[in-house]
Amino acid sequence: MSSSGTGLRPLVRGISVPSGAPARSSVASVNYELSSSGSDAPLEGIDDGIPGDRPPGEFFQRGGASWYGIQFHQRRTANGERFDMSAFTAAHRTLPFGTPVCVRSLTNGREVLVRVNDRGPFGPGRIIDLSRAAAEAIDMVGLGIKQVAITVMDDSGMRCGGTPVDRAALSALAATGDEATPAPASPASRGASKLARARSRP
Repeated sequence: MSSSGTGLRPLVRGISVPSGAPARSSVASVNYELSSSGSDAPLEGIDDGIPGDRPPGEFFQRGGASWYGIQFHQRRTANGERFDMSAFTAAHRTLPFGTPVCVRSLTNGREVLVRVNDRGPFGPGRIIDLSRAAAEAIDMVGLGIKQVAITVMDDSGMRCGGTPVDRAALSALAATGDEATPAPASPASRGASKLARARSRP
């Protein structure tokens, strides 16, 4: 591609290769993810915002966490059940409903196991919304948005909060809320959207 008109010139016009050297490097290519700020700020995981398209697996994400409590208590969540601020639940943009997630505070190292039952957060700089109970467990109530790391607990033997989580516990957590009476499809969708929009406000 010509560089005329761009003001750019190649830094190196030719590279001398020693006789007998391989034509290509045998070292595997490495892709580096660069922060746009160039600082040590935590990187926010890539998320295309399509609900339910993140299957359980090797999922890890870092970014801001917020929480919601009494003002949303007993209102419908995106999966049709009623929000219980005393339950260990969370809202995530794409992880399937019922997904068990370990949330680790990057401030104090505390961890809490939660179940995804809602969509959001949709505000900037946040990757997860926690119930009040979950927020209290990692000591973030009153601190606003807090930096966390989240991991999907998809296999027995994984640890959260210093305790191994067995398959029975994961199944029980994922099944919690399955018997919730869902609201009619259209009203529920509208209600969930209103709840998510309300949580995204400053």
